[in-house]
Amino acid sequence: MSEITHVVCPHCAVVNRIPTGRLADQPKCGKCKQPLFSAHPVELNAATFISHIEGNDIPLVVDFWAPWCGPCKAMAPAFAQAAAELEPQIRLAKVNTEAEQGLGAQYGIRSIPTLVLFKGGREIARQPGALGAADIVNWASSHHI
Repeated sequence: MSEITHVVCPHCAVVNRIPTGRLADQPKCGKCKQPLFSAHPVELNAATFISHIEGNDIPLVVDFWAPWCGPCKAMAPAFAQAAAELEPQIRLAKVNTEAEQGLGAQYGIRSIPTLVLFKGGREIARQPGALGAADIVNWASSHHI
């Protein structure tokens, strides 16, 4: 029997059971039939944040950002590029701290952008400041357990 990886759908937030060896085969959600991986960061809000943090077996890198933040805007294309390189081994997501102030406060986000790597429902690593795509990939890969 093959190992199973739980992956939260970025469209409907349902947890899917995918054979680990088939993660790169463009799996689709069993409920909404949308692709589980799109090579783009997933936008999270208070309602979907916990399901993605706790429901994914793959690591999740969250970019805490705000629309008025210049460095956040500058890093956005690099973050999207890193998502294309890291999926399906690591999922990238974004949380707008202006719209989701409670999440920013709950996780002690003091400067933006701040990247936080979650695995198994808990924080593994944190990196404040804007990074280029290669630096995001290297940082996430070096902390990915």
